[in-house]
Amino acid sequence: MYQIVNKKILNPTVTMMDIKAPLVAKKAQPGQFIILRVDDDGERIPLTVAGYDRLAGTVKIIFQTVGASTYKLSLKNEGDFIPDFVGPLGKPSELEGLKKVLIVGGGVGCAIALPIAQELNKLGAEVTSVIGFRSKDLLILEDEFKACSKNLYVMTDDGSYGVKGNVCAPISDMFADGEKFDKVITIGPLIMMKFVVNAVRPTGIPCEVSMNPVMIDGTGMCGGCRLTLIKNGERVTKFACVDGPDFNGYEIDFDEAMSRGVMYKEFERHAYEDACNLFKGVK
Repeated sequence: MYQIVNKKILNPTVTMMDIKAPLVAKKAQPGQFIILRVDDDGERIPLTVAGYDRLAGTVKIIFQTVGASTYKLSLKNEGDFIPDFVGPLGKPSELEGLKKVLIVGGGVGCAIALPIAQELNKLGAEVTSVIGFRSKDLLILEDEFKACSKNLYVMTDDGSYGVKGNVCAPISDMFADGEKFDKVITIGPLIMMKFVVNAVRPTGIPCEVSMNPVMIDGTGMCGGCRLTLIKNGERVTKFACVDGPDFNGYEIDFDEAMSRGVMYKEFERHAYEDACNLFKGVK
């Protein structure tokens, strides 16, 4: 059993928790993920490691309530336990040797981008971060990004905070001004990452994306997290859980990934509604 030692509501749909998991905390690195179950009969949920404290033996997770399982998890409080918390899984982000990096995060994807930005800062790299949200109410982790970034751009779609517009606007401005980076790392909704990759492509700067497709076992056996990469004109199948989750953004077939990503949206919505009705008034 794994205890929730800290819980914080970041916005109306996003929750942060610190989980007591010493063995996972000992090995976890930025870019990796864990798989948990909320209860003994629950589904497996992959969540990116949003931070860790090796001394305290805790792993930080940040999740958005979108389905039944994340709704049940959001009802858990400090002192409660979850039965399964497995990891770290996936390959760590490759950050050694980078001197100047642009980090682009969107929505809850900022929770994945933050530990990467923090690690780069710790390694002595100059970090520029661009984070985007639909509105001020959904803003998360601004102070944390500010602490590890030389430059920080906060964007909102409706202009209720920061600068009105999407994350590609400051990126295009930076490139127009002649800014150079060793690598661009973007994490967020698929459509956002697709447009960021397209904005970076003319520069030839390496552009890395973090993929989070449907995932079940986390070992590459189920095939649920398969992605199509296009290399030298050929289509190659990879699995996000073992080959990633980080990939060369120029090679991802984003249209296929987006099509597969919405396959279970209706089921997810109904499961969430059923869970809400079941747990209404319980806590």
